[in-house]
Amino acid sequence: MGLLFSETDEHRIAEAITRAERQTSGEIVAVVASESSTYLYAPFLWASVIALLVPWPLILWTWWPSAWIYLAQVAAFALVLAVALPRPVRYWLVPRRIKRLRAHRRALEQFVAQNLHTTAGRTGVLIFISVAERHAEILADAGIEARVPKGTWQEIVTRLTAAFTANRHAEGFIAAIEDVGGHLATHFPPGSCDANELPDHLIVLDAN
Repeated sequence: MGLLFSETDEHRIAEAITRAERQTSGEIVAVVASESSTYLYAPFLWASVIALLVPWPLILWTWWPSAWIYLAQVAAFALVLAVALPRPVRYWLVPRRIKRLRAHRRALEQFVAQNLHTTAGRTGVLIFISVAERHAEILADAGIEARVPKGTWQEIVTRLTAAFTANRHAEGFIAAIEDVGGHLATHFPPGSCDANELPDHLIVLDAN
């Protein structure tokens, strides 16, 4: 994750959160995860399926003894597992829908873990990215969802994802924070006794 955000980048993101929250009674939390799952099951699943298929053509079309067929089955399992274990291959083997579901679940977990559901006025917003899945999401508490027009968050997510694709990670996060802050300022201006309830720094979740 250090390749994505330098110490300077993290400081700039923290400052962007602080600036945005001065204009609103809402709270913004930014979280980036290197991955939402290890997907270790995928290599074993593929290796098992292929190993189970290997004996059939050998039984039907060869005269190999059973011991040889068994060794071929074991060898196929080991070979596929070795090829599929590296992280990039693992991610490629997992369907996009499953990766999206895992990342969404991680975002929901972080919404609760970062106490966004406990803010006064229910005005917490989570900006979440899971890098391995290339998934970005914005989750807002009930008080905000009732006022912000539908589709607003998706527009910000689309721009944030595009920035990450272009390797403009810090700039993308800062722009997303400013956009979210602008909407919060419109619907939830600062109160007379605002308290900064949640952390203003970028929260980085390392790989599992």
